[in-house]
Amino acid sequence: MSGISVRGLAGLVAGTALAVSGVSSASAAPVTAVSLRPAAVQVAATAAALPSYSTWIADVTAVTDQASAYLSTRLPDKNIKAAIVLDIDNTSLESEYKGGLITPATAPVLALANQAHAAGAAVIFVTARPEIIQALTKENLKQVGYPNDGLYMRGTFDFSSDQTLKTNARIKIEQAGYTIVANIGNNTTDLAGGHAERTFKLPDYDGQLS
Repeated sequence: MSGISVRGLAGLVAGTALAVSGVSSASAAPVTAVSLRPAAVQVAATAAALPSYSTWIADVTAVTDQASAYLSTRLPDKNIKAAIVLDIDNTSLESEYKGGLITPATAPVLALANQAHAAGAAVIFVTARPEIIQALTKENLKQVGYPNDGLYMRGTFDFSSDQTLKTNARIKIEQAGYTIVANIGNNTTDLAGGHAERTFKLPDYDGQLS
């Protein structure tokens, strides 16, 4: 996606604050989420309801099945240093549907990542999340079972567009010697800009999961 959602960021920042203060998130009092959206935006979001969770997972699976079939013929390849690139929010993690301090993995994408990793490809994450939540993001990916061979995030003073940010990250991955055989995300900004053999776009429902 183009960046972590307001709801997701609020939860992650709250968790980071607890960790910094030395208070365990398990023992701390529940954090009440405060909406940062203007009332008019909240009303509009309610009016344009997302599909059900089961519909979303079915739509995601339709795409990951295609990606899985492709990877089964593309990998393993001993002639290259293969990698797949994954977006995080609403791609690797169920940020909108089941967001939280530790957000669950999107099961079909996790299966795809494990397939690629077992076939010798590195699994590298490229996200517009800010680096301030890097440690929490790494821990989330680890706890839900993702292999993680690299994580590219938005630097503190990087004000480039999401597409430029992610394209530049893929260029850096290639400069590290990798061939990106597949790039998976739910937004065009995750995928545009080249530097991947194949791209696979998950649903964003007209930008609602952007």
